[in-house]
Amino acid sequence: MFKSVREVQSAISSGSSVLEILEHYLTRIQNHQHLNAFLEVFEESARRDALRVQEKISKGTAGKLAGVVLGIKDNLCYQGHTVTASSQILENFTSLYTATSVQRLLAEDAIIIGRLNCDEFAMGSSNETSAYGPVLNYLNPDFVPGGSSGGSAVAVQAGLCTVALGSDTGGSVRQPASWTGTIGLKPTYGRISRYGLIAYASSFDQVGVFSSDLDDAWLLYSIMAGKDPLDATSSSQPVSQSTDIPTHLRFGIIKDYMELPGLDAEVKSAFNGAVQKLREKGHAIKEFNFPYLDFVVPVYYVLSTAEASSNLARFDGIHFGKRAENAEGIDETYVNSRTEGFGLEVKRRIVTGTFVLSNEQYEAYYAKGQKVRRLLYQATKDMFKEVDCILLPTTPSSAFKIGDVKDPIQMYLQDIFTVHANLTGNPAMNIPLSQSSNGMPFGIQLMTDHFEEALLFHASRTVNDARD
Repeated sequence: MFKSVREVQSAISSGSSVLEILEHYLTRIQNHQHLNAFLEVFEESARRDALRVQEKISKGTAGKLAGVVLGIKDNLCYQGHTVTASSQILENFTSLYTATSVQRLLAEDAIIIGRLNCDEFAMGSSNETSAYGPVLNYLNPDFVPGGSSGGSAVAVQAGLCTVALGSDTGGSVRQPASWTGTIGLKPTYGRISRYGLIAYASSFDQVGVFSSDLDDAWLLYSIMAGKDPLDATSSSQPVSQSTDIPTHLRFGIIKDYMELPGLDAEVKSAFNGAVQKLREKGHAIKEFNFPYLDFVVPVYYVLSTAEASSNLARFDGIHFGKRAENAEGIDETYVNSRTEGFGLEVKRRIVTGTFVLSNEQYEAYYAKGQKVRRLLYQATKDMFKEVDCILLPTTPSSAFKIGDVKDPIQMYLQDIFTVHANLTGNPAMNIPLSQSSNGMPFGIQLMTDHFEEALLFHASRTVNDARD
């Protein structure tokens, strides 16, 4: 099983063909269909691309990702291929263009093997809201993989592709990475173009990476990062490939997070153990108070649902996607198409966001939420004046069983440790940490200052080394 780019490239150097590597993954996908990770496998185009890449290898003109097999979340556009955001409202919709993030990987000869299941429109924390059924955790199919990028996480976890792309709006890469024992990266907001990513909440969304190897995550990040004229929110700040990093790092711990009643004792113990090992290695540990903890999840859901209400207005049954049959007139077409096309959780968030943006409630909710977001941003910025990296649990517990969490508020609280980085725009990453008594993994989360991804990766390796 090829678990890294390095292993793929080693196999090619030893005489394996790109097509043989692709067929290996296609066979594994076929044998693990029960996981429901893939909504569609692009066999025809993938085989065609494998032959093209093989020819480039023979000519010595192949890119950095030659032979690497990539899965993409079903909210990233790939020209000529179906993209649905795991929603019935976009059933059988064919993309007219390719997302910039995907295009940059294709330019380096990555082979896209298929589109991966996710929570509908990336709204969920367990991958149970997909219109096409839940994704199952590879380690134990009774458990959820996390969401919303559950298919991407499981595809890497189960070795169904070399690496995968997801999107992270409130933790949708890091949270499933924690529950599948994989590496999950959310870059700085604006670091990777959002062009071609179906929008959920535009000021939060970022394309992210799943991998089994830190070097692979860095490689994909460095290829995708950078200014894109098609995305006005993408940053023009140069992409740093290295940084002057001290031997001993300064790590920050937010005491308020560690004192949460909902933090599982096993997660807390493993986290504290990792911190102690960093101390023993000579790294500095500083504790912070964070008076805004109670506002993090509410502010995230106020603002993100408002943006979702606006973004999802385009799915109206008129312009593209599903159109209700037997509807009479425009009003009925709108209502019936959206009623039939959207799932319960998406409807819940649209209604919530519409309420937040209403004339009567705008100042009380949306405007106030933006002010609190600014306070969170500044408080986080101030912490990075004193430390290089902040350490957090990624999730309050390991994965739960499918169907166990029915209360929407309890589901939203699964994101309590991850939404912070989305609200403030900081880069953050999950790396595997330990395993709970139920046999399921969980991770540790690292966060650095804006555009300090090189430092983030260095700190992640430092934590890995200390853990080992």
